[in-house]
Amino acid sequence: MTEKIITLDSIEPVEIYGVNDVKLNIIKKYFPKLKLIARGYSLKVLGETTEIARFEKKLEMLSDYYHKNGLLTEAVLERLLGPTGDNILESKDEAASNDIILFGNNGLVIKAKTDNQRKMVNSILKNDMLFAIGPAGTGKTYTAVALAVKALKNKEVKRIILTRPAVEAGENLGFLPGDLKEKLDPYMQPLYDALNDMVPTEKLNQYIENRTIQIAPLAFMRGRTLDNAFVILDEAQNTTESQMKMFLTRMGANAKFIVTGDATQVDLPIKQPSGLLQALRILKKVEGIEIIELNNSDVIRHKLVRSIIERYEATKKSD
Repeated sequence: MTEKIITLDSIEPVEIYGVNDVKLNIIKKYFPKLKLIARGYSLKVLGETTEIARFEKKLEMLSDYYHKNGLLTEAVLERLLGPTGDNILESKDEAASNDIILFGNNGLVIKAKTDNQRKMVNSILKNDMLFAIGPAGTGKTYTAVALAVKALKNKEVKRIILTRPAVEAGENLGFLPGDLKEKLDPYMQPLYDALNDMVPTEKLNQYIENRTIQIAPLAFMRGRTLDNAFVILDEAQNTTESQMKMFLTRMGANAKFIVTGDATQVDLPIKQPSGLLQALRILKKVEGIEIIELNNSDVIRHKLVRSIIERYEATKKSD
């Protein structure tokens, strides 16, 4: 008899076990030759090697169905585990909309809502590096984080690295109480906010603790080689030219990079050129790199945000 521990790292245990193990009992019915012992994110399986392999294949199918459709009911579970289950994922009426990126917490459907967000989703499939540039409220950071979480859940990468240039993270923060993390967290909060929509709290804490998800200021990227990672540089307009070059050259094997920023909101000193603006100029025609420019039509926050941006732009032109 073989024993194997399967870690449920791409789906929440309750989605597989059900409340009071209702779903797990259904699964056991279809695998009578196996002994299944559920312990949180770990599932111990005992039985013959060939039967365990069959079970793993079905378990992966259940996870795939959940990520594509956002639910895994008891009725669906019976269908997937039945003799025609292998065909269900290919059925058009079961397939989720192409706009859906992933399903977040509490059934939240996270999808591309505008044409340029859809371009981001399609671009990262074909390119290893993407620049998503546009005004506030266009969902560029949120979409990027969703794509990263999806890649992690699908085991396309082993880790997510989220970074921002903390413009005030030098001497100006010295007077604030707490350790470095407590001083820097306010600058990283938008990234935490996005993750909190997409990853359950317990799992997110676990990912951060074991460094599967890393959130750090840009200065901490120096000297690293980022392999098997989905890396997002947010607020890139506040990088210096040397910082941007440093970041872009961290790219390792099997890595995806997304750079987001708003060229109209540079917070650098007046005489300090933005690394983002330089990168957009010199990398425009590099194969494997795509630049997507989001605009006012992509604003998905409160309807007033679009009006505010348009008024500021009009004022700037008149000046």
